[in-house]
Amino acid sequence: MDGGQLVLHYQPKTTIPAGRVEAVEALVRWEHPERGLLLPDRFIPLAERTDVIDALTRWVLQTALKETRALGLAVAVNVSVRDVVRAEFAPEVVGILRDVEVHPSRLLVELTETAVLGDPVRAAATLRSLAAAGVRASLDDFGQGQTSLGHLAALPLHEIKIDKGFVSDLAHDPTQAAIAGSIIGLGHRLGLRVVAEGVETEEVRATLAELGCDVAQGYLIAHPMPATALHAWLRERSAAPVR
Repeated sequence: MDGGQLVLHYQPKTTIPAGRVEAVEALVRWEHPERGLLLPDRFIPLAERTDVIDALTRWVLQTALKETRALGLAVAVNVSVRDVVRAEFAPEVVGILRDVEVHPSRLLVELTETAVLGDPVRAAATLRSLAAAGVRASLDDFGQGQTSLGHLAALPLHEIKIDKGFVSDLAHDPTQAAIAGSIIGLGHRLGLRVVAEGVETEEVRATLAELGCDVAQGYLIAHPMPATALHAWLRERSAAPVR
């Protein structure tokens, strides 16, 4: 962070079936001077073992909100279990939004089931504070963890994201399709939007449309890209027929 080696890439999320871009997910990368571009799984677990993750999350929030401020889109930022159990986290987020001058509804915090289960009481309290300020929350990788329906119903969530392990081959795997369909139905009954990650083929997107999924994210739409490339991609897309 001090050396300016961290960058953000953004992956669009589009509605099904209309294909309208409604949000982007901010994904941190480390431009290592010797090892090249490192993905988050190479360094985030290390940061999460110390207070470094607090500064890293603040940096990602500030940078993502600044870089996407002019786009008129929501931006999703991943937060860790260490973030959501800190009583100071929600006020810090609200302060960053105020400083960057972005409306709270433009921010979506994404957390995993593991983050919720680490301390469900504190996690729920943090999410309630964020929701009261207008910030929305998303539960990532849903279906792989051990979140009980009681915990899920108690959280002030806006959306759940189907783990890509249940998406990649659902067009040909009846079991995957059944699981994805069950998650979509559960999410809708709870009043939540449902996002499918790992959408890589038109056939998968068409199957998701049949199942009633709300949003798609994956290589079919776009690979994660730097902010400058995202701006160009959005301009080209607005001039082309909607996919």
